Amino acid sequence: MVGSSGAGKSTLAGELARRLDLPLIHLDRHYWRPGWTASAPADFRAEVAALAARPAWVMDGNYASTLDLRLPRADLLVLCDTSRLRCLVRIVRRRWAHRAAPRPDRPEGCPERLDLDFLPYVWRYPRDSRPRVLAALSEHAPGLPVRRLRGRRDTDRFLADVSK
Repeated sequence: MVGSSGAGKSTLAGELARRLDLPLIHLDRHYWRPGWTASAPADFRAEVAALAARPAWVMDGNYASTLDLRLPRADLLVLCDTSRLRCLVRIVRRRWAHRAAPRPDRPEGCPERLDLDFLPYVWRYPRDSRPRVLAALSEHAPGLPVRRLRGRRDTDRFLADVSK
């Protein structure tokens, strides 16, 4: 599951994993160390390779540097393609909602924060990051089905299809 921050990836991944009774992997929990310290790139790639080698999973996170490890092992790529404005609103709301208690998908020792340098990344996701995801898909898993979810209606239809 990929998409901009605030697009609903973690929430949808949790619901999908629950409905399919599959292990849920939030890549943020594997990348970030306490105090928002990033993992060493080689260590993170090795960990993602081991996670992707598992027989079944629902994986949530962008991390373009590991798409080559994940896409060939996936059955489906879900692209959460929510509008930039909605993503930004959700991020601000999420920060407020989790000001006292951490989100369940957050790594240990990494409290919710609103980093103003992060907001331009979210705004530029459609221009900068989405094309990298699609290029990696073409290169590493050209036959992989993609389900693009543009909003609540698409997400509800997707979950209804999964429940059938």
